[in-house]
Amino acid sequence: MDLTTAQALVAWLVAQRSETLDGAEVPLFPAAFAIFGHGNVLGLGTALHERRDELPVWRGHTEQGMALAAVGYAKATHRRQVGVATSSIGPGALNMVTAAGVAHANRLPLLLLPGDTFTGRAPDPVLQQVEHFGDATATVNDAFRAVSRYFDRITRPEQLMATLPQVARVLTDPADAGPVTLALPQDVQAETFDFPDALFAPVLHRVPRPRPDLRALREAAAVLRTARRPLLIVGGGVRYSGAGPQAVEFAERHGIPITETTAGRTLVPHDHPLHAGPLGITGSASANALAADADLVLAVGTRLQDFTTASWTVFAPDIRLVTVNAARFDAVKHGALSIVGDAAATLTELDEQLPGWTAPADWSGRAAVLRETWDAGIDKLRAPTPGKPSYAQVVGIVNELSAPEDYVMTASGGLPGELIGGWRAAGGAPSMDVEYGFSCMGYELAGAWGAAMAHRPGLVTTLLGDGSYLMLNSELFSAAFAGHPFVAVVCDNDGYAVIARLQEGQGGAAFNNQYPDCRTTLADPPRVDFAAHAAALGCSIFAASSTDQFRTAYAEARAAAVATSRPAVVVVRTRAGDWTDAGAWWEVGVPQYLSGRGEYETSKPVQLRYARGR
Repeated sequence: MDLTTAQALVAWLVAQRSETLDGAEVPLFPAAFAIFGHGNVLGLGTALHERRDELPVWRGHTEQGMALAAVGYAKATHRRQVGVATSSIGPGALNMVTAAGVAHANRLPLLLLPGDTFTGRAPDPVLQQVEHFGDATATVNDAFRAVSRYFDRITRPEQLMATLPQVARVLTDPADAGPVTLALPQDVQAETFDFPDALFAPVLHRVPRPRPDLRALREAAAVLRTARRPLLIVGGGVRYSGAGPQAVEFAERHGIPITETTAGRTLVPHDHPLHAGPLGITGSASANALAADADLVLAVGTRLQDFTTASWTVFAPDIRLVTVNAARFDAVKHGALSIVGDAAATLTELDEQLPGWTAPADWSGRAAVLRETWDAGIDKLRAPTPGKPSYAQVVGIVNELSAPEDYVMTASGGLPGELIGGWRAAGGAPSMDVEYGFSCMGYELAGAWGAAMAHRPGLVTTLLGDGSYLMLNSELFSAAFAGHPFVAVVCDNDGYAVIARLQEGQGGAAFNNQYPDCRTTLADPPRVDFAAHAAALGCSIFAASSTDQFRTAYAEARAAAVATSRPAVVVVRTRAGDWTDAGAWWEVGVPQYLSGRGEYETSKPVQLRYARGR
């Protein structure tokens, strides 16, 4: 088929299929997000127009925002579908680098197609081209190398035949999933080549389930049998494998308390008797207390990020660590006894190695007792109080009014701690996306657009602070224009309150976080009218400044989003100084001369330096 490079690429995208967790066949690339400019409007833009009925194209309003929407789409479909984002050269391309970082940190698939400068170089230097004095081959798109799982620059049309199988491999590989960047020089996009028909034959991509090594299974089972106080941690890999039910059944058969990471949140029913709660700094005191007493941790599908491990202080220093992960890179961390394999397959086969073995009943029973104490504390934090509500009260009302099939999101600031630690899930299908791998301010609205268009059951609600809203809000209009409804709860507490807490809590002066502590030449500086701004972007608007008002406003917003097929925004004034505290420690750089340094030194627990599972 005599096609341009751009036509061939789009034809290949259309031909790729994917299998969902429940066995349905769907497009691997269900949506493309585009902002056209010189560098992609004629080559790739024309090709996308020709196949627009087979690959829907949605217009973004910031390149970062539309690429983050693609990330949110991938998370909402449990990595079974991949969003595509394309931009012009120069600033348009560089605006997507942050989204690539989000996808890379969270191991989420994303396909980026930035335009690039001419390979022929005849018109150089062109508009938006950055010239490197010592390297004529370098362009701004080389910035993507640090945040891409796979990077290629297509300088000849026929290169597609070699690179596209690698693109599909990375985007569907449970061990290697992440962003792929194909830089597309604008002259090459328009060049033609006689491509073989076979390149465009439909392909169904089934995510592989690699089986674990039998010797590693037997070794892990032998170690588990010696444990008196085992703890099971379920992470994002359990979610993407669809192994939530297997993890719960494994825990039930062996009496092992369960805790969740941020990415594994909502896999376990909140009131399950073995559920200890979420683990770590933004987790729960109940799970952290069990972790401190555990003599063995079985960590499944998690990269054990510092907020999960409390900078590696949440466990006893002599803990034995057994890990299960599809990626060997993650499995071997901290010298763990590692099992490399799919979460569902490994839990099934590990279970077969442990007939009749259970943890002592007194240890198994501690999970529910500790979690009930944690729940009682959360109930007190959620109880109505006069005046502006706290974050915990806002989260409690959203939790109460949400249906089990609904989807809740956040990303940065103080809300992850409230949502992870306080949310009570029905269990079953994962129903939460907390982007806390990169903690990207602005993901909350853009990612919600992607999640809302992923055709999940239920309604998407995203929670964010005023700081995140100001960082990136343009995709509210994208969603309103496209007709993708969700509810956005904007908690306005006058600035970057959670960073002010960190700053002042460690002895720093209040500086440049809350508005009263920021420099201005005005005696009466302006404030943002978030409701008016969101209304101007096409959203339904509701406002609240008390818990009762918020309950009413959120219920009305839910109804409005469904009725209008547009986002509904609830702006709620919240208190800046109330936080849920899981009692965990976090490694931060406290200068020697600050007053908080002494407490930092004395309160620092013993960190786990190197643990071997044996």
